[in-house]
Amino acid sequence: MSAFAPNAAVADDVAVYRLTLDAYHRMIEAGIFGEDDHVELIDGELRVMPPINPGHAGKNNRLIGLFSARIGNHAVIANQNPLPLPEHSEPEPDLMLLRPREDFYESSHPRPEDVLLLVEVADSSRRFDREVKVPLYARHAIAEVWLLDLKQQRLEVYRDPGPEGYRQVLLPDRSQSVAPLLLPDVEIAVAELW
Repeated sequence: MSAFAPNAAVADDVAVYRLTLDAYHRMIEAGIFGEDDHVELIDGELRVMPPINPGHAGKNNRLIGLFSARIGNHAVIANQNPLPLPEHSEPEPDLMLLRPREDFYESSHPRPEDVLLLVEVADSSRRFDREVKVPLYARHAIAEVWLLDLKQQRLEVYRDPGPEGYRQVLLPDRSQSVAPLLLPDVEIAVAELW
């Protein structure tokens, strides 16, 4: 038995300090995190992001190509950009399709209501993405999330967000096509994802 194992009875009585977005941004501005410190603020906790391997990066590139060929000026493609979720989270989803804005989000990061589709590419972070980030997105009313599970080579589509999570989960197979609810003309054949 480890001398450092937490005592559940004691741990439940100890207050936890959750960082706010404001405190997190002040830490960034103060230079606490360097360029190579890949962290996300999730529910007030700093989470180390796993390194992006070639398979993950390539899948992101494939998604950008697929969506770029179809969306025209109907959405802005954001690749691994921050998404502030008041008041304790700022994930950096792998891909977002955002409502068009004249400034292309140069003056401020998008808000949840700007997100037409959010995509997470899940490799080493599958469990965390599915069990922590997807419910976080639902609580902040992100209309639709696609989770690309690289290990299972499966697309999971989450729709109809609510405080308890997404009420609709679709698992389209490779013979099907899918389009974001808010961009119904942007149809992607599931087979194209792989």
